[in-house]
Amino acid sequence: MAIFARGSSKEIGETSMLLVHLKNGKDKPIRMGHPWVFSGAIARVEGREGPGDFCSVVSSSGEVLGCGFYNLHSTIRVRMLAKKGEPFNEEVLSQRIAEAADRRAAILDSGTDSCRLVNSEGDRLPGLIVDKYGAGLCVQIQTAGMERFRQHIVDSLRQSCSPAFIFERSDTDARTREGLAGQEGVLFGDLPPEIIVRENGLKFRADISSGQKTGFFLDQRENRRLFREYTRDKTICDCFCYGGGFSVYGLAACARSSVLVDVSEDALASARANCGLNGLESGTYETVKADVFDWLRKGDRCFDCIVLDPPKFAKHKAEVEAAARGYKDINLLAFKKTAPGGTVFTFSCSNAVDPFLFRQIVFAAAADSGRFVQVLHVLSAGPDHPFNIAHREGEYLKGLVLRVL
Repeated sequence: MAIFARGSSKEIGETSMLLVHLKNGKDKPIRMGHPWVFSGAIARVEGREGPGDFCSVVSSSGEVLGCGFYNLHSTIRVRMLAKKGEPFNEEVLSQRIAEAADRRAAILDSGTDSCRLVNSEGDRLPGLIVDKYGAGLCVQIQTAGMERFRQHIVDSLRQSCSPAFIFERSDTDARTREGLAGQEGVLFGDLPPEIIVRENGLKFRADISSGQKTGFFLDQRENRRLFREYTRDKTICDCFCYGGGFSVYGLAACARSSVLVDVSEDALASARANCGLNGLESGTYETVKADVFDWLRKGDRCFDCIVLDPPKFAKHKAEVEAAARGYKDINLLAFKKTAPGGTVFTFSCSNAVDPFLFRQIVFAAAADSGRFVQVLHVLSAGPDHPFNIAHREGEYLKGLVLRVL
């Protein structure tokens, strides 16, 4: 086995390579295409153990399985880059970035100018997120291995995408777990004072310097488009509304009214701004600063359409039990506040809560509500957020469209 070094066409032999030997029986996930090697699967490591070093992953019998980034600071010790016999170098990195961007071309048109261009493991670029906002890009570098390619990433994006600017938002918990300090700032060009993006013919403000994620929830684009099909002449309750994306879609599709609820005044201000950008009359919506759980529990209003798009309740497996209680509680409250025949769009963005568990939680809430609930759609992130079929953890966004009778 040989691997290509950063910035070099020279092969490095096994004698100079960091070798990660797996325990007996721990090689199957890698053979099946899973991109992570956890610390508990490793028998021993030969060579220097630096954060972000290239490594070769070897089975207990000595068979080389592939190569990846190694980080002794993370419980995910190795993030796989290539299978046995495949190289990885700057040229391969540039090619994967360009190919990922090309695959999104069909998403972008006169009505939509923003989407995710690179989705980490889903595009075989572990630790790299690139979102397109109009003429510019926002980048997240989340792993020590990808950090080594920082300047080459910028150069590759400039060559393949010709952006007006590139802004970095590497401020995630994932980066902290990799032993890296946060990074934020302009990497290329000039950041405009305001970024307005187009999505399915609607306009939204993207706050890439301080907003959640990289500035806007691009992963919900297709789900918002579906939502507007259910909202004509309906009343909406948009819970955890953030920038009000679902309400904007609904009101633009002639919903009767919408109540947008969020605990953050900044989020509500963003939602009001987005409504204004789309010419929506202030009399058709109201914003409420409140804890969503308390507001639903104490309120006596019912709605035709309720959206539940909460922040991540479980960041780790240890938090799943508490998260499950939260998801059940909020869905139970929503079922009780849905008018007969109304719909609930319910989501979880916790990747520690898998789709099956999420459905079981919502099922339990439906049973406790005493309502008959039908599943109309099973939802996920849009096609610009692909995930490796062997990597369950990449399927972080799950959703259900439910009719409540």
